[in-house]
Amino acid sequence: MPQTPQSEPTYNPALSGNPQSATLRSYPNGNPDASYNPPGVRNTDSALPLHPAEPVMHNYDAEGPAAGRLGFRWTYGSNVAAKNRDPRVQVVQYNEDTFVMRQNVCIDWQAPFTHLLFGNDGALLIDTGATANSDYYPLRETVDAVIGRWADARGRKTVPLTIAMTSGEDIAQNQGLVQFMDRPDTTIVPKPLGVMKQHYDLSSSWPDGTGTIDLGARVITVIPTPGTHKDGVSFYDPYCDILFTGDLLFPGCINISNEGDFITSLERLQSFAAANPVEWILGGHIDMMFVPGKHYPRFATYKPYERVLEMTPAIIDDALASAREVQGREVKFIRPDFVLFNGVSPDARAGEWPEGVPNITPPRPY
Repeated sequence: MPQTPQSEPTYNPALSGNPQSATLRSYPNGNPDASYNPPGVRNTDSALPLHPAEPVMHNYDAEGPAAGRLGFRWTYGSNVAAKNRDPRVQVVQYNEDTFVMRQNVCIDWQAPFTHLLFGNDGALLIDTGATANSDYYPLRETVDAVIGRWADARGRKTVPLTIAMTSGEDIAQNQGLVQFMDRPDTTIVPKPLGVMKQHYDLSSSWPDGTGTIDLGARVITVIPTPGTHKDGVSFYDPYCDILFTGDLLFPGCINISNEGDFITSLERLQSFAAANPVEWILGGHIDMMFVPGKHYPRFATYKPYERVLEMTPAIIDDALASAREVQGREVKFIRPDFVLFNGVSPDARAGEWPEGVPNITPPRPY
């Protein structure tokens, strides 16, 4: 007998997890029309919420760094920013309790990174990006969605959120803060330096002391690190052994505002890393290319040959030696994984090429 033909499934962007993917030729979460998907399959995330009856308490006392993965490629913008169709906020799950997010480079050329960490008693958002308008940069919507799904998986009805910044004066990391001003169950670390010191109980010990943010069995260490900003701080997560350094140290163009503070902060991080296990250092941006010593210029919105975000602890030694080398000099000082600008314009082109590093012409991005 002749078989009744089955109706062909159609692509529904609402089921893909990314409504913008309707405009793309390849769908980020799978195309139901493709032959490798049975009819009716929902191409959503592979991790299914557990919906436990009671809150799940996680043991964050791990031997060695908690497993995590950064083996992926960040979205890198477009030649014509207005035609870009990448997500406004790219979210990558490092592990079940740690998320790394990046602002679309076509929304702001600095494409800052923000980080969301979970503990048994709450969550911490480190930095808030460079754009206040949620229509262009829906950070709160994205964070609330991640928190909601994590809460479902862990049997939580509410998850208190703390928002802290690596620098309250850094406009590349504080603009999205306004999106959270009316959010319930939210604690925002004050931006003014004096009040921020009080919040971390550092009024009498800045910048030599340390503070803490307790997320519930996951206690984040707050380390004062001025030098690029007078209110700069870094955060250390002993669960993943990750050091979040913001503008102080990242694979890019580092503008030194106070060379004495900068050197002292790097010395402080060097001592901290010697006393505590550090798997990765995650900064606030990426400017460098995968070619050693080469970086993208300011305001570039197309960066297809970026270096990876993560850095090893050895980068602290290199940065400290370089900072001492440029002390008292007005110079653009090039290293394979970062560039120091001390007393010169961030648009300066001439720089001292590092000895022993091959000067390779990078591929043209167009």
